[in-house]
Amino acid sequence: MPISTPPNEARRGSLACVGLGMTLGSHLTPLARSHIEQADVVFAGLSDAIVEVWLGRMHPDVRSLQPYYAEGKSRLKTYRQWVGLMMAEVRAGKRVCGVFYGHPGIFAWSPHKAIEAARAEGFQAHMEPGISAEDCLYADLGIDPGRYGCQHFEASQLLFYRRRIENTGYLVLWQVGLVGDRSLGRFRTGPAYRQVLVDLLAEDYPLDHEVLIYRGATLPIQPPRIRRIALRDLPQVALTAEETVVLPPAEPMRLNQAILDRLDALDRLEAHAKM
Repeated sequence: MPISTPPNEARRGSLACVGLGMTLGSHLTPLARSHIEQADVVFAGLSDAIVEVWLGRMHPDVRSLQPYYAEGKSRLKTYRQWVGLMMAEVRAGKRVCGVFYGHPGIFAWSPHKAIEAARAEGFQAHMEPGISAEDCLYADLGIDPGRYGCQHFEASQLLFYRRRIENTGYLVLWQVGLVGDRSLGRFRTGPAYRQVLVDLLAEDYPLDHEVLIYRGATLPIQPPRIRRIALRDLPQVALTAEETVVLPPAEPMRLNQAILDRLDALDRLEAHAKM
């Protein structure tokens, strides 16, 4: 006879936060798809309504997280609500899948926090990576981060803290359209805020230095959007939160002769030891 499961051993909930990638359909991995299809409930934190409709064809219970955003409302409050919604279903014993555009762990507070909370309460929780905006940026702009090096900063963080810019490599600035916002309640800031950023960057870059403004494609029929401007013109260019600003190297890399001399000495010692 089959043994029934005692009530106190009822199936517990679980959480998987997966990345949908940036371009509709073409970036979804088989493992991410499996998490979506096997879930009891799916929460969607996506940037495009068309992508939400497409996701809805994969699962009968897809719940959009976008309505929790509001102008003037702190994004942190919204993200905490997202965590609460997902955890409520996990605690109810359901298999929950949070689907986020790009990579669920990049510029995404809620997936990290929800997984942390689920594990702390003894639930199984997993993050499945996805193709991120950074991955698309390297491909679309033809950048190899291993050639000159590449720094990444959230634009407001670059303003708020004393960070060291290395202008012999690429500098990638995220969320420049929101730069300088300390309220976390705005969807954009104006030219005067971007001027503060330009003034800071002008300490390491000439004002005529070329700047790339990039946004990856979200639909297969779209090309990536790439604009090229001078640094001085950045305040007057309208930006969305999804666009990324890239500054190519401004100076050549300089040899560190002291280190090279030390390495030469080590090479000679090793060569002598093998004799």
